[in-house]
Amino acid sequence: MRILLADDQPKVRFALRVLLERQLGLEVVGEAADAKGLLIQAGIACPDLVLLGWGLPGLEGAELLRALLEICPDLFVIALSGRPEARQAALVAGVDAFVSKTDLPERLLAAINSCGSRWQGRARQI
Repeated sequence: MRILLADDQPKVRFALRVLLERQLGLEVVGEAADAKGLLIQAGIACPDLVLLGWGLPGLEGAELLRALLEICPDLFVIALSGRPEARQAALVAGVDAFVSKTDLPERLLAAINSCGSRWQGRARQI
């Protein structure tokens, strides 16, 4: 599964990359610190999954999600935020999952695995 990281905090992106690169079957294909960079990277990399820092500079979350899905319609998106109130907004906007930045890494990996299972099922149908 090809993953694009999008968060405005370099330390968060670094920690995510370290965590994901230790997992079999996951490949980090790029990083972005703002909405414009994310949309460019998504167009280039065509990832399977975006870990999206909810509140990424440049576009409001729901608007950014719509733009991402126009570029990559089959994309899975997991929203990340340290703000509890962002959960509802992200889920209403249509992300596949929401993970708090305060959750244990296992919670994020479980969300990725859930998307991965659906991704593999989709690939078998093609």
